[in-house]
Amino acid sequence: MTAPGTTAAPATTVAPATTVGILGGTFDPPHLAHLAVAEEAREVLGLRRVLFVPAGRPWQKADRVLTPGPLRLALVERAIAGNPAFVLDAREVERKGPTYTVDTLRELAAEGANRDPWLILSSEALAGFATWREPEAVLHLARLCVAPRGDDPAAAVAAFRARFRVPAERLVVLDGPRLAISSTEIRARVQAGRSIRYLVPDAVAALVAEYALYRAAATADGASAPAPSPNPAPAPSDP
Repeated sequence: MTAPGTTAAPATTVAPATTVGILGGTFDPPHLAHLAVAEEAREVLGLRRVLFVPAGRPWQKADRVLTPGPLRLALVERAIAGNPAFVLDAREVERKGPTYTVDTLRELAAEGANRDPWLILSSEALAGFATWREPEAVLHLARLCVAPRGDDPAAAVAAFRARFRVPAERLVVLDGPRLAISSTEIRARVQAGRSIRYLVPDAVAALVAEYALYRAAATADGASAPAPSPNPAPAPSDP
């Protein structure tokens, strides 16, 4: 499926049913747009699983204090509960040092079962793709699935294609869903004392309230209480 002005392979032929998708991000907090995009990619690309991979220390967000990794893992675990195709992968939170997507893709490739996955990213992230660590290696290790965030991704896709030579079948642009929800907006609403209902899953909202996340009185490490201990599933090994 494609957005106007973009080129992508037909949805019925882009992937076998055993392919894995990867959705990374800080997930601070995870929200309904994350889930909707993951489900759209799963359906359009015929994905068997979508790995949710919370970033540990994303180097491009080094200037922002993040909620501690174990608590973000717990938030994602609650957000994806109930969808057997969604799997929490904790490797980037557990990895020491700055987080780079290319390292995660190399680990997955080395494991043997998740070769040539679909990397799901927003059109905004695609616009900054050239600043990523080893972008050419990322393109060798994964195919790209671009999700619009309430905007028309055509300009970002055209700029990307002008810089990187990627076969049409290795870049798919989703038609939607175009949900302009952001974690930044949700944190701001919580800090202002406003409701986040219908923006995040109820279980996520409950954990945000329980640990008083995103309020002005939060501690320097981003949380006001010890984080719960999630029990993330390991990265899957497809037969």
